Amino acid sequence: MSERVVPAAARRRRRPTKQGVVLSEELIVETALRLIEEHGTEALSVRRLGRALGADPSSLYRYFRHTDDLMLAVADELIGRTMRTWRPSGDWRTDLRDLGLRMHAGALAHPRAAVLSAYRVTGRVYEIQAVEAILGVLRGAGFPDAEAVRIYHAYVDQALAFGALDSANTALPKPARDAEAAVWQATYARLPSDTYPHIAATARYLVATMRHSSYPAALDLLLSAAAARLAEIRGSAEG
Repeated sequence: MSERVVPAAARRRRRPTKQGVVLSEELIVETALRLIEEHGTEALSVRRLGRALGADPSSLYRYFRHTDDLMLAVADELIGRTMRTWRPSGDWRTDLRDLGLRMHAGALAHPRAAVLSAYRVTGRVYEIQAVEAILGVLRGAGFPDAEAVRIYHAYVDQALAFGALDSANTALPKPARDAEAAVWQATYARLPSDTYPHIAATARYLVATMRHSSYPAALDLLLSAAAARLAEIRGSAEG
């Protein structure tokens, strides 16, 4: 897509496309997300999107200025799919753990899009809602503003990084994933203890756990550290 811009008031297309559907930003984003998962980054072209929608490619400029604008909308939709299913309970640690796991699951549900969008800042509605909600949980728990932002930053980057890492693995062909998982049993579990004593001592645990994501464990460690920091803050306030 080019940098051509269509005024907001002119973005709505009221006439159906060749396939009998009325274009909307939501439909274009949903179609782009599907194409990314099927074909990768090359799917984000005006021509391919237009063909999938049964629309003249130029009509997409009514909604998005260029390909990167559409990519940001896709990234924001992934955030939205998580936020629309999350309901806070009022317990800050429980709520952040639940939200983090939902973010991770959302990335794995759309691995190619997650890898492409994990490092982007959209500035769009769902991202703004997510930032507001997470900071609200942290400030409501009693974290001072500077600490709330510090923990927010670590929390979100951790979730996005693990989402991208595990999504990249999920996007591998299954035979490749199985072969890599088998290395822990075929190689590490057979290393001699006289040369590799620490690997040999823990081999059974490596075989059992390394094929799975460590995100839940990493998330728990982060939240435990945050809880310890909150206890310090409260203790200093009382003292």
